[in-house]
Amino acid sequence: MSTEPPETTEDTEPGTPGAAPEGGTPGAGGTEGAGGKAAASRPTGRDSESPAAEPSESGDDNGDTTARSSAAEDGDGDSGAQSSEGQEGEGGSPTESSAAQLSEAEAELAAQRVERERIERRKAEKGRVESGTKLSGTAADLLAAVRAVESGAKPPATVFSEPEPPRRPAPEPVHRPQPVTPGAPAAPAPETVESVRRALADGGAPEALAPQAAAVLGESAGDQLRADPWQLLRVGGVRPEQADGFARALLGAECGPDDERRGRAVTVWLLEQAALAGHTALEMPTLTAALAQRGVPDVDTAVQNTLAEGEALVFQDALDEPGAPARRDDEAEEGEERPVRVLVGLERYALAEESLADGLARLINSVPKQDGSAEEWEQAAAAAGSAADLIRTVAAHGLVLHTGGEASLAAPAALLHTAQALGLRSWAAAHGPVGRGRFSALLSGSGRPDSPTQAGSAPGVATVAGLLSGAEGPGRDADGAFDLDLLVVLDAPQLDVETAALLTESLPDGARLVLAGDPAVLWSAGPGRVFADLLAARICPQIASRRPDPGPLGELVSGIGIGELNQVEAPGKEVVIVPVRDAGEAVHRTVQLVADSVPRAIGVPTEETQVITPGHGGAAGTRALNAALKARLNPGPGRFGGFDPGDRIAYSPAPGRTVPGQVVKADAEGLHLTCAGEPVVVPKERVEQSVRHGWALTAHQAAGIRWPAVVVVLPGDAAQALSRPWIYTAFSRADRHLSVVHGVEQALPRAVAEIPAKPRTTRLPALLAPQLTTAG
Repeated sequence: MSTEPPETTEDTEPGTPGAAPEGGTPGAGGTEGAGGKAAASRPTGRDSESPAAEPSESGDDNGDTTARSSAAEDGDGDSGAQSSEGQEGEGGSPTESSAAQLSEAEAELAAQRVERERIERRKAEKGRVESGTKLSGTAADLLAAVRAVESGAKPPATVFSEPEPPRRPAPEPVHRPQPVTPGAPAAPAPETVESVRRALADGGAPEALAPQAAAVLGESAGDQLRADPWQLLRVGGVRPEQADGFARALLGAECGPDDERRGRAVTVWLLEQAALAGHTALEMPTLTAALAQRGVPDVDTAVQNTLAEGEALVFQDALDEPGAPARRDDEAEEGEERPVRVLVGLERYALAEESLADGLARLINSVPKQDGSAEEWEQAAAAAGSAADLIRTVAAHGLVLHTGGEASLAAPAALLHTAQALGLRSWAAAHGPVGRGRFSALLSGSGRPDSPTQAGSAPGVATVAGLLSGAEGPGRDADGAFDLDLLVVLDAPQLDVETAALLTESLPDGARLVLAGDPAVLWSAGPGRVFADLLAARICPQIASRRPDPGPLGELVSGIGIGELNQVEAPGKEVVIVPVRDAGEAVHRTVQLVADSVPRAIGVPTEETQVITPGHGGAAGTRALNAALKARLNPGPGRFGGFDPGDRIAYSPAPGRTVPGQVVKADAEGLHLTCAGEPVVVPKERVEQSVRHGWALTAHQAAGIRWPAVVVVLPGDAAQALSRPWIYTAFSRADRHLSVVHGVEQALPRAVAEIPAKPRTTRLPALLAPQLTTAG
């Protein structure tokens, strides 16, 4: 492993990111003589990619009320400004000539609309407190109990002695989503936008927020803002102090920190920020502490009012002693009081998590459809080599987890071939067209696509969004379920709770579901940690691939996965360390690597080299790096929203989904792109929100994609953003060559050894335990 750029490595000794070369500083990856001592670490800004463990403040870089809805930039798990509109997954419209072909954005919208309809049905079945009333019953008991739990007193008996009845006392029909014809969301009426514009102007807020506020609040948006100015918090990027200023301007003396409307709005806002950080719910003490920090004087009343208005739900989850077997509430001995945690969550995510638990339990407890005899399955497994264990396990179980790195994809491919040969209607689903193309190439025996931006589609391989919308895949049967017997979901750690719930509810009884992925990578951009929760719950068989990724890169990444930054031999310059002193030098060396060193010394062209950095902001974030790379590789005036033909871009048709591509042209229809080999037209009004330059990405944006060469940039101010999953994800995006622009000194080996993924609060493990009658 070298400590200089590829063209100057002939006289250097092998090194490693965490071990000093001869005469060098440990952890800096280079000698002071070659690159100088790395710059001192500085706290990273809000643009860091590391999601907050607690509800984090969200806003744009300048901190003003005008927030730019940027799904391409901040919808990927990074902390930053995100709009409610972006969270709804609005995407670009296709051209008229390809109107029959559903775009990924439309597919995402259709899936989310179906999910909301299903949630409304579940709400009606479960019942809730009527709007305008105070909290009562079990929810009120739970809220009172948390105060007693915190003080050490005995909670009210009703919380524990009268547990809620099981949600499913008897089998009931599965309400599967029906296929729909998706379309772009209707723009708010001009009169609605004008009404909101006047309200914003009267309150001193930027009028540019009017279209977004109208889309979020609906037809009566203007009246709503005048009656309750804190509703402005529902617009992405607006912070409580900004909404307070807006409220003071509209309400005058009536405005106060103890206003009931403010308490409700800040509570919902905190839960939304928690969702952006990956939580599906918050523990009550965490929520009340955050409310107090935001200047809410009576936090209990604020939570009560929010629950009473139906804007959030409260839950009681029983806790088991460490090491003790999981038990249902009705299994507790008489008089026994089990410890509980009280959580509050947004209805959207809470009910999606419950639906996911129901669907997974149904798959685990149902008998898999028998296509092919046991002898045929065994013969196929015996001939499958390293995939034998996976094939045998899938033959007998409805839900199976498969773990491993890039090389382990050979096992799901062998499984798909085997199942199809036995007559099963079998499909694999990737999270994007690039992943679909990668797996299709593996199935066809060609190894991988010629370029990371190319994506074909072999029979039996689809994208998750296309599968849910019906644009790809086998379609649905008369009951609304997928017309298949086996579904393999690739890159399963990217599954958020809403997408996972839609997939499981859409599977017919007797179908098999295989979730395959690398558990060491970053979790999903959306709320939840579905794959990690299932691995920890151990409620179904788990098959771990023993096939490591090959070469020095595979050895380096495998060590990072277990917390070790090993020194590896890289005779073919597979890994190169480039020490830098500051962010300015980091940008300069990165441009030099991409434009000259890697193509000349490694033989990988510039268009197949990807830069990955921890955040969007800062002196060496994606914005600064993309500006420098554009100036060198494709200079131009930016004739259409800052873009020119030939620019590399990152297109986000929905929050958390990034597709690499290139600008083709711009005209009256919008910005014409080619993404994964497919034409895309982004309307002018959507360009700013969903398209960014793509020479440099964050690790969340790069997840699920691999490039022949990767340059990972670690400036000094990124030290606090590093974690083992981030480093593992960034380093493992490289197929042939990895350059590390290293300025964080000892922060790199320390992050690998000591900083795991930040915890997320989820309810899935607790929801699964009481519903399962058998364990895999």
